[in-house]
Amino acid sequence: MPSVNVVNGKQIVVEQLAPGERFTRFLIRPFLQMWYHQDLIQAILRREVRDRFKGSAAGWVWAVIAPLLAIAVYTFAFRTTMKLPLTDISGGPQVAYALFIFSGIVIFNFFSEMAFRAPMLLHEYAHFIKQTIFPSDMLAVISTLRATAYAAISVGVMLLFQLLVTGGLPWTVVFIPLVFLPLMAFLVGMAWFLCAVGAFTRDAGYFMINVVPLFMFATPVFYPHEMLSAPFDLLIYANALTAYVEITRDIVLVGKMPNPAVCAWALFTAIFTFYFGYWFYDRYRNVIVDVL
Repeated sequence: MPSVNVVNGKQIVVEQLAPGERFTRFLIRPFLQMWYHQDLIQAILRREVRDRFKGSAAGWVWAVIAPLLAIAVYTFAFRTTMKLPLTDISGGPQVAYALFIFSGIVIFNFFSEMAFRAPMLLHEYAHFIKQTIFPSDMLAVISTLRATAYAAISVGVMLLFQLLVTGGLPWTVVFIPLVFLPLMAFLVGMAWFLCAVGAFTRDAGYFMINVVPLFMFATPVFYPHEMLSAPFDLLIYANALTAYVEITRDIVLVGKMPNPAVCAWALFTAIFTFYFGYWFYDRYRNVIVDVL
């Protein structure tokens, strides 16, 4: 039976839930929040997408030009100076190098955009959070969706480039959404954690600015993880991005199903980070308004 407390002359019903019921509610609460605030999410997301290239004559054309320029630079650079192991795709070594690197860059850029922005995200919307009843936890979801739109364009450009130079795409590309869904969950959880930490100290933002560029070299963007000797070829999976980069290359470039153990690890890191980030943010939700 629920207990009834009296606060300032008003009765407040406090539910007494079993541990299993509390755990179940915790699991579904983030998704219920997203569903309940879906109109707000869509409204702010439309504004963020519209404002991303505000003031630019070309607008979202830059979202297509940027990955095209990147592929062109990688193709030229690796043809002339760099040496990397070939991947099992057609189109020659230059194309193989370019697509190999670019596939890793797409995943890493997706991560880095969230890592750079999340610590200061609540400060961007401080006027809303302080003056209105605003679901601040949805900001991490909105910013991840905006970054997803940009990453999806890069993936589209990569697939189009591969189609034009190789004459076809492997059937495994249909699994790309199954890579991005857990990656999005991972980034939302990371954003919740960084948002909460960034609300208390701006040093979190400065820390990410300095660490994320170095983190690129701890991610197999420029090299396959097979090049590493034991035990580093396994330790590199402590970096959760390794699994997503490897899975993307398998289904897009090589045309084979990824290692089930790697998929399981990616799914585990996504679920753990998503719920840990939400738990951490929810723990300090009421304090965040006072420290912003």
